[in-house]
Amino acid sequence: MVQLYTCTMNLAIDLFIETDEMKPHVVNRTIEDDIQANGKGVNVSLILKKLKTDSTALGFSGGFTGRYIEDYLHEQGIATQFIHVSENTRINVFTQVNQEQTEYKLVNKGPKIPSEKVRELLNRITEIEAGSYLCVSGSLPQGIAETILVEISQIAQKNKINLIVDSSYNSVMDCLKYHPYLLKPNEDELANWFGQKEISLEESPKYLQRLINQGAQRVLLSFGGKGCFYADKDRIIYGNAPRGKVVNTACAGDTLLGTFLSGLLKNEALDVCLRHSIAAGSSTAFRKGLTDFSDIAVLEKQIQIQTIEGKS
Repeated sequence: MVQLYTCTMNLAIDLFIETDEMKPHVVNRTIEDDIQANGKGVNVSLILKKLKTDSTALGFSGGFTGRYIEDYLHEQGIATQFIHVSENTRINVFTQVNQEQTEYKLVNKGPKIPSEKVRELLNRITEIEAGSYLCVSGSLPQGIAETILVEISQIAQKNKINLIVDSSYNSVMDCLKYHPYLLKPNEDELANWFGQKEISLEESPKYLQRLINQGAQRVLLSFGGKGCFYADKDRIIYGNAPRGKVVNTACAGDTLLGTFLSGLLKNEALDVCLRHSIAAGSSTAFRKGLTDFSDIAVLEKQIQIQTIEGKS
């Protein structure tokens, strides 16, 4: 049986708030609030579980906030192997202001991780079985240099681990020589990696091909409300995003990735996998929490998959 691991080095509890207005120097009353165990890899594990794909969550967990996340994952039937640290796991705040039709995102740095704890995580990754899948997602807490992504890539190549990377750091480009199984940038991250202010939808295939030529085996490029590309050495395909009212974008990319990984592991046809994943990511964006997949069939009817280059 294939083993799948997610790694979130900067776990978070996300507090989602909805309010009609936001004014300074006064008490702003909220309409609704919700607390969610979060972190990009955690979200991937939660989505995989909804799709009946088991995974083990790795990363750093600290204090009462870290325990809350661990307890929640265990309640969902997700195994954890977190490294425990003394400082609290962070709390982030996302506020939807209805009169402005604006979302404010307040994201904290996270705990400072001692060097011996970093080494402990790397040792744990070294112990992952050959042929397993490891999804490393999100930002890094204090005390960890972005070169850790390169170290993990080296371990993955040496130990024949299929590495998935969803992170914005420039060091992702230094990981390409180790042939990661899948990268999942968004359009802003792609532009930053190539030193561009922005990259248009039409220009994207050229840059996707460059990532493949430099060593990435697969790339899943999310373009928010414009859709998503998938690329490998044989093809580039694209799907548009369905229409709907965006409520919260925080977890849409993680939903896209988790759904896509599940499809790959189940050997779904790539066009079917991409359409299903776009619909799932959009479903999450259209609600306060992760999708329950109840509206996927309806959303899929709006999505057309096009072959941009290579095989269909």
